[in-house]
Amino acid sequence: MKKHIYIYSPSGAVRDKAAFKRGIKRLQSLGHEVEVDESALASHQRFAGDDATRLAAIHRAADSGADVALMSRGGYGLTRLLPDIRYKKIAKAIDKGMQFVGISDFTAFQSAVLAKTGAVTWAGPALGEGFGAQDGPDDIMEACFDDLLCGQGEGTGWRQLRQEPQSDTEMVAISPHSKRAGGTFDIEDGMLWGGNLTMLASLLGTPYFPKVKGGILFLEDVAEHPYRIERLLAQLLYAGVLKRQKAILLGQFTDFKLTPHDRGFKLASVVQWLSQQVSCPILTNLPYGHVQTKVLLPVGAKADLSVDGRDVLLVWGHV
Repeated sequence: MKKHIYIYSPSGAVRDKAAFKRGIKRLQSLGHEVEVDESALASHQRFAGDDATRLAAIHRAADSGADVALMSRGGYGLTRLLPDIRYKKIAKAIDKGMQFVGISDFTAFQSAVLAKTGAVTWAGPALGEGFGAQDGPDDIMEACFDDLLCGQGEGTGWRQLRQEPQSDTEMVAISPHSKRAGGTFDIEDGMLWGGNLTMLASLLGTPYFPKVKGGILFLEDVAEHPYRIERLLAQLLYAGVLKRQKAILLGQFTDFKLTPHDRGFKLASVVQWLSQQVSCPILTNLPYGHVQTKVLLPVGAKADLSVDGRDVLLVWGHV
């Protein structure tokens, strides 16, 4: 099914031009019409153009009439633009059927759109790291993206990690502090929201942080040591955010390095600590983050969770 996909750069400058070109060719090979924003390859310091250039690109994307507005890459830059984004324009485009898709720094945009309008955006790939990967797009990610284009995406399932982590970079399975008997339970009608942990925590106390009660919060991050992850989680905890959620889904936390000073402190330690602070279940290994194999998640949509031991099913888009 041919779709109109608009590529724009609201965050960091595109340095890997080869990946950018591969991503466009891949989308075109799938039969889609790809429109590239006039400033997609602009560069100013570390950004894809100055603030005015990137802000204009966002608004052009909203005006394009495309089925999907896909960011070229993440990085940093959207935080600067939040006060000047025309949120009614974004919500109007979404209401007409446009899907905004992105990752990492895109969490700032998604959170602000949700806080200001309640509109749904999608956590998923960026053009370069997703469709422009050297070895080609991941099959699961591409299938989930195709489901989005066809309007067929209604959920995802995965298996949590073992109760005892097999390496220092693994977490643990269901929170041992959870009072859910037998590890089998259902959670209904929770708003799915979240994204990059660092980006989300940076918005606390601002008008761009969604006030979600009874939500299903998903989190991921990259190149952050476990103690930094714990510190960010503590910030959300002490601000009262985590205790207001029905469940916490931990995605992929990658590209960090432990040191001899840690003496056994690792990702599993963080989850065990967090499980003692909140009463809601903490689920691990959500296939989303700075990894090739990732699902697409509707930020701001109502969703249900079904958990049976290590097996988890997350569904949305249903009555």
